[in-house]
Amino acid sequence: MTATSRADLPAASGRARTRLLQAVVLDWAGTTQDFGSQAPVGAFMEVFARNGVPITTAQARGPMGIYKLDHIRAIAAMPDVAERWRKAHGSDCAEDDVHAMYVELVPIQEAVLDRFCAIIPGTLEAVAEIRARGCSIGSTTGYPRSVGDIAAANAATQGYEPDVMVCADEVPAGRPEPWMLLRAMERLRVFPPCHVVKVGDTDADIAEGLNAGAWTVGITRTGNYVGLDTRELAALHPSEQRRLIDHAADVLRSAGAHYLIGSIAELPPVLDSIEISLALGEKP
Repeated sequence: MTATSRADLPAASGRARTRLLQAVVLDWAGTTQDFGSQAPVGAFMEVFARNGVPITTAQARGPMGIYKLDHIRAIAAMPDVAERWRKAHGSDCAEDDVHAMYVELVPIQEAVLDRFCAIIPGTLEAVAEIRARGCSIGSTTGYPRSVGDIAAANAATQGYEPDVMVCADEVPAGRPEPWMLLRAMERLRVFPPCHVVKVGDTDADIAEGLNAGAWTVGITRTGNYVGLDTRELAALHPSEQRRLIDHAADVLRSAGAHYLIGSIAELPPVLDSIEISLALGEKP
């Protein structure tokens, strides 16, 4: 059974659920899959290079977590990129240009994604713990459905199948707006949002959770703001590792994350803390 087909199964009525924590909604790249969120970066760099405007890794990573169409728009609006676009094309990057680059981007992502689908260590154990608590597992992603399906199919072969996956092109707007998370809750039939936890590695993930009224957990070490795969990270001096992880924590803390963890392997104790907060009547 695939991650998407599970969504077709009827969930138990929310009124029948008596537990406090009802669902955990997980991001994909940098959170459960693709250590360092590597896959999206090269695709953005390639599509801008094809259009005569090379961008840096930092520029490609800057808006990470949002719908990829919006991501292209955000990169094109960066002052340095906008200036180089004008020099290359003789005019500003227009909305038609943004949409044309998005059409180029999707097949690039589809072609390379298989290389970046390894499950992040600790994912399967954390998911097993979530299920043992009787919670549903949802997922949201800035990928469009055609790319998300590739990610989900690869994850399934490794043993990870969320109950629901919602992609950014399936809702009125992607992150930071809350519609993907709310759609996942609808399909899981869980409510209210204060009984849901959103986990992700970008400020957009945190905003999605906060705007929906859910608890939010930010991922630092395996995510976008460190932006290194396991070997690259291990090769760094411990002080440099700490500097990068601290930077990621600062970004996610500033975004309003309720909790910060290095990787999904550290999630279960956070869920214990949220359960206690809910039992005390506290809300996000």
